[in-house]
Formats: sequence, structure tokens, C-alpha cells
Amino acid sequence: MDRENQFIGQSGAFLDAVERTSRAAPMQRPVLIIGERGTGKELIAERLHRLSPRWGEPLVVMNCAALPETLIEAELFGHEAGAFTGATKQRAGRFEEADQGTLFLDELGTLSMGAQERLLRAVEYGEVTRIGSSRPVRVDVRIVAATNENLPAKAAAGDFRADLLDRLSFEVITLPPLRVREGDVAVLADYFGRRMAAELGWEGWPGFADHVASRLEEHDWPGNVRELRNAVERAVYRWDNWDDPIGHIQFDPFDSPWMPTAPPAKPGVSGGSASLAPPAQAPVHDYDSIEDLRAAVDSHERAIVEHALGRHRWNQRQTAKALGLSYDQLRHCIKKHGLADDD
Repeated sequence: MDRENQFIGQSGAFLDAVERTSRAAPMQRPVLIIGERGTGKELIAERLHRLSPRWGEPLVVMNCAALPETLIEAELFGHEAGAFTGATKQRAGRFEEADQGTLFLDELGTLSMGAQERLLRAVEYGEVTRIGSSRPVRVDVRIVAATNENLPAKAAAGDFRADLLDRLSFEVITLPPLRVREGDVAVLADYFGRRMAAELGWEGWPGFADHVASRLEEHDWPGNVRELRNAVERAVYRWDNWDDPIGHIQFDPFDSPWMPTAPPAKPGVSGGSASLAPPAQAPVHDYDSIEDLRAAVDSHERAIVEHALGRHRWNQRQTAKALGLSYDQLRHCIKKHGLADDD
């Protein structure tokens, strides 16, 4: 699907965001995009790049939430061969890949404080150092970042570097959620519906029945444009009466009378329970009253094992690992204390 054509709307809130994007695009300054999920943050980043003097250079995209924390810095700044286990050869990071172009950092708020510090230095001095190297590399990169979090609040709480936030917020473009974009739901729904009808080979576009159009306008759209597109495309492809307006739409694809409500539970101590009981708590002993040490130790061991089995839904291999036991040692404890066996 043509991503540029998805960038449509007529509401004042939407047009204001588009205008601010167009004004900021030629500036060689960082831009921070803030918006709920599904509001089109990546589309805004692409527009900033295409309308900038860097349009012929790379637009490199990195989702900061898609990588484990241990790999974030290697992805951003690159690494030398042998810098860490698995680094078999030298690799340039996203900053070097985006040299002369634009680096789009999505989900910026998920970066660790350590990665934020190194990112700040890269933005401040225009150079990066690969992991395992002491030689900095000069880069000319425009940063565009996006988040669905309140970064000023995170900075005030000490969970995000205020100096990095200052550096990245030359311009802040806050995208309006679909629920406040008056008139845009109908425009977008018609667009997505026509595109899906054409994809399915329909000869025309019957539009939406009045009650479906009303439901589209009344829905809160927590997933914004992405949710709207999915709901409309799903309604069109499920509709068989091509000559009649679309008469049914389902907002929640998981809504079904046969949707399982909970995973099946392992049997409890009684062997007949159909639901998972709360894990047993280890007893608190009155040590002054203990007369039989072996019996007290056995009682405590039984409670600990039963508690761990409950926490891991009677998966014996997971429970053994959590307790630092071998599988055979755990099986011995289960038989020793007469606990219910999931066999």
C-alpha cells in the first residue's frame, strides 16, 4: 500500500501537524515526534526526511524497543571484531549507516540511561565510537525520534536524561489521536475501504451502511489509524454482498464466544481441582517450640517445593531450575512429601 497516500485527513488538528512537519523538514535540527500508537509517527518521520535537503541520502530506522538492552549500543554505534562474544567481524552502527542522511529512533523512551548518555555524546559532538575501539568516527546525521511516552514527566522523575531531551526537542510535533480528528474517520474509512475493494477485484465500491458509518464515528479508536485500517479492511473482505453497502464491522478481532478464558490448570494437592489455587506460603516457625529438627526441616522443604510448583503451574522442569535442583532431585522431593503428581 502506498504509504504517502495513507497520510490523509481534513481535520484542523491533523492539518496543523502536517504544516508543522513541512516547516520543520528543511531545518537541519532534531525533531521529536510524540503520539499514541497508530497515529502515524513513522509516516511523519518519512515526510521530514523526504522534504529535507537530505532526501537523496539514507533514512535509517531503528526501533529502540525491538532489541535487548545489551545490543542497543552495538546497533547504534557499531562494534569491532572480537569486542564481545559473537562479534566475529567489524560492523558499522546505525549512525554510520545514516551518515549524511536521517536516523529515525522509534520508541526513544525505552533506551537505558547508559545508551542515553552515549546518544547524547553522539548528538553533541557529531561522532561515535564503535564498541571495542578507541577511535571516534565523525558522522553527519539528522536525528528524528519518536515516542508514545511523556518524556518531560520521565525526565522530571529521573527516568530520562533531561539534557538529552533538550538536545532532541528543537521541534516537537505532537500527533492528535484519531478520536479528536473531526471528520477524518469517514475520510480514512472510505479510503481504506476502496483500496481493499480494488485489491479484492470488486467492480465498484458500495460504501458503508448508515449504522456501520455511525459505529465508525462513535468508536474511540484506541489503536488510532492502524486500528481503523484493520477494522475496515477486515469488514470489506468478509462482506459477500458486493452490490450492497458494508453492513457489518467488528472492531475487536478476538471477540468470540469460543475464546479461551484461562489456560488449563494443573491439579492441586487434592488431585481434583480444576483451577489453579494460590501458591502455598512457606510456614513461619516458632523456633523456640521446635523439638524435632528433622520434622521441621521436612515441613519447610515441603512448603517451599509446593509453593514453587504452584508458581510454575506444576511444570517440574521449570520448578527444578528455579530451585537450583536437577529434575530427578525435584521428583524425589515430590514423592518424598506426597505432593500431587501431574503425571
